[in-house]
Amino acid sequence: MADQTHVLFVEDDDVIREATQLALERDGFAVTAMPDGLSGLEAFRADRPDIALLDVMVPGLDGVSLCRRIRDESTVPVIMLSARADSIDVVLGLEAGADDYVTKPFDGAVLVARIRAVLRRFGHAAGDRAEERAAPADGGALTFGDLEVDTEGMEVRRSGQPVALTPTEMRLLLEFSSAPGTVLSRDKLLERVWDYGWGGDTRVVDVHVQRLRQKIGQDRIETVRGFGYKLKA
Repeated sequence: MADQTHVLFVEDDDVIREATQLALERDGFAVTAMPDGLSGLEAFRADRPDIALLDVMVPGLDGVSLCRRIRDESTVPVIMLSARADSIDVVLGLEAGADDYVTKPFDGAVLVARIRAVLRRFGHAAGDRAEERAAPADGGALTFGDLEVDTEGMEVRRSGQPVALTPTEMRLLLEFSSAPGTVLSRDKLLERVWDYGWGGDTRVVDVHVQRLRQKIGQDRIETVRGFGYKLKA
């Protein structure tokens, strides 16, 4: 297991849980599968997995609440599983700190692709690419008013105080800070930050921008209606 990516999978449907666990294990993942949120939280604390897959509707402690508990303790990537693409649960999961979501029923290959995409952008190689795009010519920190972005140390400060960002939020800020004043479309952000080589749900972008604004200042990122977002220079 030490050399494998460890996945925590929380799903109350026995058939889906067992079938998905087998499919992930065939693709080389080590999987801890739990039937409810409370046992999922215990497994997370005991095993410290590399990524968590959480079904929204699980007993004991629902997936959204479990995501919040995990996010209070860790920046480990979280993917929510929702039965309906138009469900408000998708937004609630993202607002709770999830990095992405997959709609059920899902194809095993699609789930694996999403997991690998999340892991790539959380890995060193993905971080290095984002840093290369955002780094200033002199190698110093980027400053936008009271906001300071250290692209080498991967740290952010606001009015001199450290700002805690998840890896996804950091990559999003790096994209904005690499081109201040330039409008970035939601599709472009999905491609660059979420590593989507296919169409994705732009709600993922919108919720993460909302979360980022709460941390760096509501007026720092401007909405350009009909086009996307830009960081105020």
